[in-house]
Amino acid sequence: MATYVITIPGTFLQEITDTARTTLLRQLRPADPKQTAFGEAEDLDLLTVNENGTFSIRLEVEADDIRGAEEHAKATASAALRDAGFSDRTAPLGPATVTGIDTGA
Repeated sequence: MATYVITIPGTFLQEITDTARTTLLRQLRPADPKQTAFGEAEDLDLLTVNENGTFSIRLEVEADDIRGAEEHAKATASAALRDAGFSDRTAPLGPATVTGIDTGA
């Protein structure tokens, strides 16, 4: 099993309020990549939101392979977005990509 840092892009099609942002960050905090040496060294933010509504979520997940890591990260991000009041329509996600891998070796 390895630790992966996964980046997931998306777009907020409705405004993200301060309350929604707080809820989203609280839900994602356990998977904050700054807890990894890679995330800390790269100074990766858990959530980046641009003025045009596009965003990136960066998560640390453990998985047996890249595909499993990407699926786990997308499921985590989708659940956090739902808890913050967003649906797949109001905050669609793009393809997850691996930003870093720590095999512990």
